Amino acid sequence: MADRLEEYRRKRDAARTPEPVPRRPPRRGRRAGEARFVIQQHHARALHWDLRLERDGVLVSWAVPRGLPRDTGRNHLAVRTEDHPMEYLDFHGEIPAGEYGGGTMTIHDRGAYRCEKWQDDEVVVVLDGERTRGRYVLFAAGGRDGRDWMVRRTDPPPPGWTPMPELVRPMHPTPAGRLPRDADAWGYELCWDGVRAMAYVSGGRLRLRSETDEDVTGTYPWLRGMAEALAPTEAVLDGVLVRIDGAGRVRRPSGRDGQFLIFDLLWLEGVASTDVPYAQRRELLDGLAPAGTHWQTPPWFPGTGAEALDTARAQRLPGVVAKRLDSVYEPGRRSRRWLSIGTG
Repeated sequence: MADRLEEYRRKRDAARTPEPVPRRPPRRGRRAGEARFVIQQHHARALHWDLRLERDGVLVSWAVPRGLPRDTGRNHLAVRTEDHPMEYLDFHGEIPAGEYGGGTMTIHDRGAYRCEKWQDDEVVVVLDGERTRGRYVLFAAGGRDGRDWMVRRTDPPPPGWTPMPELVRPMHPTPAGRLPRDADAWGYELCWDGVRAMAYVSGGRLRLRSETDEDVTGTYPWLRGMAEALAPTEAVLDGVLVRIDGAGRVRRPSGRDGQFLIFDLLWLEGVASTDVPYAQRRELLDGLAPAGTHWQTPPWFPGTGAEALDTARAQRLPGVVAKRLDSVYEPGRRSRRWLSIGTG
């Protein structure tokens, strides 16, 4: 019988990688009904996820650049890779740079699966993991010596799940001459002079749109790392692109440098939050805690408008935005439930 791990060993130096590199050919696998799977998140040259299914003593493997689809409306590319040893079910760690697959490997999910069909060009499985459950079909798509496959979910997503919206237009405040009288009913944010943008984060990839619906993802390449840092989280974020110079002054961003200041969360992991009150949306956003070299969540001031306005003056910002704590998000509208108050 051919050694199904021959290609795996040929690509790895056991003295240089912490990956399991068994010396002997694999033994035959478990009987039907006890098959296991693992999904690993792999930060290599490009972020991707590795799906591995136990079969005949090895882990049959696919690299899935955008992860498994969560709804039935889309196919994702799945690249067939070499079979892996069973020990890879528990592997996580740092593969040294320069080695095959160099980068950080973490376990995203694992569990058992039931096989409904296994042919050379099509595999149908039902996954039952800690985070991933559902019926998936993997099918060959030709090209590159049969390595290119696609993966599709075929059963409905969990109840209440909604697909990520293609487009959410930003909500805008109404200009006001002073702070609201019922200060305790409002939350306050600093007003930043920059470029308003909506960020769509899915499968470790970023789609960035301006407030005029223009795709500006390529204009700000320094922000692409945010999607990888948030992976596997999927979210729609509202914020403003700015550049803070060495003197602490806020400027408009450039293609080489800047910050994305995130102040709202409109969709998260299959659940729309536009109908959720502002105070709860901020709690969700703070729980997500997006923060990195080029992105962060600036503070907000519940019920303390005067303090927020003083902070804006101290930082030489245009003013503050007051948002009613019970306000929902009204896409594309200018609302009196949001007010902009200048520092002058």
